[in-house]
Amino acid sequence: MRLIAFLCLIGLAGCVSTVPPQSPTRPKPQPTASASATTARAKVDQFVSVVQSVEPVAEAVCRQRTKPGTNCDFRIVVDDRPGQPVNAYQTLDRAGRPILAFTLPMIVEVRNRDELAFVMGHEAAHHIAGHIPRQQQNAMAGAVLLGGLATLSGANADAVRSAADLGASVGARSYSKEFELEADALGTIITRSAGYNPVRGAAFFTRIPDPGDRFLGTHPPNAQRIETVRRVDAQLR
Repeated sequence: MRLIAFLCLIGLAGCVSTVPPQSPTRPKPQPTASASATTARAKVDQFVSVVQSVEPVAEAVCRQRTKPGTNCDFRIVVDDRPGQPVNAYQTLDRAGRPILAFTLPMIVEVRNRDELAFVMGHEAAHHIAGHIPRQQQNAMAGAVLLGGLATLSGANADAVRSAADLGASVGARSYSKEFELEADALGTIITRSAGYNPVRGAAFFTRIPDPGDRFLGTHPPNAQRIETVRRVDAQLR
């Protein structure tokens, strides 16, 4: 687990004062360096606590729901690259080990352990449901289809490559909304099983831009995602 960036953040917060000089208008005092350091430490403690609770549950659910031989040894890391947005994502390392990555802005943005646990459960669910290989298969099918059609039409090599690229992009997006809802549903189960409130966790969706229901959009409307969480959680009680 990479917490170096957090430790650096704590160190910097303890050295820099953010209290502005007083003026006749008596502006609202800003948090002091000590308060910023305390907040940073609280975020570190929150992240570590949720990882310790969610990771074993996610691995157990993975073993229960996937075929033998599936790598369920999750590695949860902090993406501390500068300039990263509020984001969490699931990927695989070269050996096929599932990686759940959280950017620093994401860890700072979540308001409570329930939100962090839900996001963690959601990303773990992507791996358990096999969304990366399924997306790759969809992209391959789209590339073959449009590339083949372009070839049959007599297009030149550049046009065929462009058609294949377009087909891969369309194919990869074809079921992305369904994948997100699947991950929301299974993430709800993981979150609840780890001892957190997934409905409270899904409140995170109320603070991010709503993607609506755009054609070939990658994410479903936020309201639909929250409803999915509520429905699945009600079934668990």
